[in-house]
Amino acid sequence: MHTKQKSVGQLFFRSVFNSSHGLLKQRMRDLVPVKQALLRDVRKRYGSKEICKVTVDQAIGGMRNVFALFYDASLLDSKTGITMRDYNIPELQEYLQKAENGHEPLPEALFWLLCTGDFPSEQEFADVQQEWKQRGQLDSQTQNFILSLPKQAHPMTMLSQTLLYLQKDSLFQQAYDQGKIAKPQYWEYFYEDAMNLLAKIPRVAAMIYRHKYKNGEIISADENLDWAGNYAHMLGYNKFEVRECLRGYLSIHADHEGGNVSAHTTHLVGSALADPYLSYSAGVNGLAGPLHGLANQEVLKWLLEMRDELGENISNEKIQDYVLTTIREGKVIPGYGHAVLRYTDPRFIHQKDFAARHIKDDPLVDLVRQCYHVIPPVLKTIGKIQNPWPNVDAHSGVLLYHYGMREFQYYTVVFAVSRALGCMANLIWSRAFGLPIERPGSITMRWIEEKYGDNQNFK
Repeated sequence: MHTKQKSVGQLFFRSVFNSSHGLLKQRMRDLVPVKQALLRDVRKRYGSKEICKVTVDQAIGGMRNVFALFYDASLLDSKTGITMRDYNIPELQEYLQKAENGHEPLPEALFWLLCTGDFPSEQEFADVQQEWKQRGQLDSQTQNFILSLPKQAHPMTMLSQTLLYLQKDSLFQQAYDQGKIAKPQYWEYFYEDAMNLLAKIPRVAAMIYRHKYKNGEIISADENLDWAGNYAHMLGYNKFEVRECLRGYLSIHADHEGGNVSAHTTHLVGSALADPYLSYSAGVNGLAGPLHGLANQEVLKWLLEMRDELGENISNEKIQDYVLTTIREGKVIPGYGHAVLRYTDPRFIHQKDFAARHIKDDPLVDLVRQCYHVIPPVLKTIGKIQNPWPNVDAHSGVLLYHYGMREFQYYTVVFAVSRALGCMANLIWSRAFGLPIERPGSITMRWIEEKYGDNQNFK
């Protein structure tokens, strides 16, 4: 009996290992040993170099400007903004594949870039697109699980729970439990799980939306559409402009280096060899926190409140007064400033340009444009504000609102669908690099006093 079980297990994992003959996995198999050797060389030459010093204030204050994470897919620069595999937002828009007659980059192409560092050929792009269509089907049990979730639950709770439900299908977890894989093979199983998760997450997210907000009237996938376009279709938005909006939105929000809450949480949990479903469910929970994923909703609410109070056709002077009143009340101006950036977020510019191409005569979109010119000079007069410029959230929620999505809580789910791209690419490479479990040290107030003070407070 034992011999028979072992034989079946071997056959099962052999079939899993050979199940993906996609061009992306083939390319990864070529790249992994090259990049592994490169990382070994980097550690050999620079391993003892000091990156930065850490002050007590930084340790207490959220680890700002502490560079202690290795995250290879993207980098955030305070002046130029985010680069993904060394390409900035305008370059991504220019070089990545687009839909017919479209201007927005397609996420399938971006994921190839995040994984390989190269822009995909048309064949490579089409291969990822077809793989996601094949892997993306939701079985009846998964659909029934989503439709059984209480409608009063937050949509991010629903997404996190569904990711945990899908964890039963984790190929990494099954292989690890049966002892069938060695460490050098971890990345291949993480790859399979990541590709399955990415293929399914737009369908899961769309079903959550229809279940919670549209009386459970589910819209079937359109297999002729791309990943983002199909997401828009399943949500119930079929205008070409809306599909373009989501294509751009899902691409520019895909990654933002490794220190943000959702990316770091996913990476941290994954470092314990929690599979991609467990890891990204944790990341989604972090993204649901108001200080991370709620920002564009806060911007939208603030703009709507301004319009309600001041009416239409607001003068620049009234906006200035409204901004100063908000600050005097001890509040921040939502959508302005950033923990790292010190100039206008290129993702904001991307969305502003999208609106200029597609949206005319929308008072709220016009108000965003007006605020862009009025608010930064006001904030510059306040000395403690290091960055008076708009970030991506200053525009993203207004675009969704313009196209008819008025369910504010769901905006974070759209963000989560996008951020899965960067988080999954990083998880795959973390396992390919053999990165260890994260375990930073921590300190106490007594430790600080004993090291630097006279210990009076602790006698």
